[in-house]
Amino acid sequence: MIKLCVFDLDGTLINSLNDLADATNYALKKSGFSPYPVEKYRYFVGDGVPMLIKRALGDSYSPEMESALLSDFNRYYNEHYADHTAPYEGIKELLSELSKRGILSAVLSNKPDNFVKIIISEIFSDFKFSWIQGKMDGFPKKPDPTALNFIMKSLNVNTDETLYIGDSNIDIFTGKNANVKTCGVLWGFRTKEELEEAGADYIVDSPLAVLDLID
Repeated sequence: MIKLCVFDLDGTLINSLNDLADATNYALKKSGFSPYPVEKYRYFVGDGVPMLIKRALGDSYSPEMESALLSDFNRYYNEHYADHTAPYEGIKELLSELSKRGILSAVLSNKPDNFVKIIISEIFSDFKFSWIQGKMDGFPKKPDPTALNFIMKSLNVNTDETLYIGDSNIDIFTGKNANVKTCGVLWGFRTKEELEEAGADYIVDSPLAVLDLID
C-alpha cells in the first residue's frame, strides 16, 4: 500500500520552463552570449542550476564564466521565479485527493532548496506537504538516492510504501536507486521514450491518473 508520494518539482508539479529560460537567457545576454529558444531548455534543466548554466554555455564554458552567469541567474530568478510558473492542470486536485486518503506528499528537487521552498510556499500556499527538499549541502543531487532515503526515513515510510513521481530519466533513476516504484509523467519537459528507456514502472498522462496506481 502506498503511504507516500514523492514528487519532482519542475516539469512535474509546476510548469516553470519559461521562467527558467528567461533567467538563463538574461544571464547569457548580460555576458554577451546569444539566448536560446524556450524549448531548448527542456533538456537543459533537471540536473540543478549549475548544470543548467554549463549546458547553456556549451563550448564557452569556464569556471569563471559559470560563476558569473550563476550569480546573474540567481539575482534575476529571485525576482522573476513566478512570472509564468504555475501548477499543471489537475495537480492541486491530485494533492487534495491524496491528502483525503491519508497519503503523504513530499517534494524532492535538484533546484536549490531556497528556491524550492519559496515557490512551494507561494504556489501551493493552500496545501501542506509533509516534506519539501531541494538541493542542499550534504545531499548529493538526484539521481543519487541519499535525499530520497532520508525523506522516507524521516517520515517513517518503507520503500514498498513509496511512489516517486517525475518527468525525466533523472527522476526514474532516483526512484530505482532507492528501490521504490517510479511513475513517469507525460505533461512535463521530457518524452515518453525517455521515461520508458529509463525503466519507469508506470507512465501517466494526467495527474489524476496517479490515483489509479494507488488504487
